[in-house]
Amino acid sequence: MESERLKRLSSALRQDLAELFIQFGQQHFRGVLLSVTKVRVSSDLSIARVYVSIFPLTDKEAAMQLIEEHKGAFKSGLSKRNGSTLRKMPELFFHLDDSLDHEEEIDRLIRGEGENPIK
Repeated sequence: MESERLKRLSSALRQDLAELFIQFGQQHFRGVLLSVTKVRVSSDLSIARVYVSIFPLTDKEAAMQLIEEHKGAFKSGLSKRNGSTLRKMPELFFHLDDSLDHEEEIDRLIRGEGENPIK
């Protein structure tokens, strides 16, 4: 069960990271939508798992590599925004949120395109 403080912190980090990702996307990915779908903070506040959705980029692994390379800049930006709230900024771990890809695949199967898994 996630405490109310963790929920508020996750929400604040998600909002701040979304703003940072807008700036990052404009610099590195023209015409690509980068969004932070979810942030989960560990109960000891040492780890923040950030789930990122990238649309419509085909080489998502390269994009995630670039995001990992700029991890320090994201952590620094969060520290500037939340420095008075947190004593120590959690370590950021970025994960690709591929739920949109799964949703698109389900829609394609429902429309009758592709192989029917139920025979």
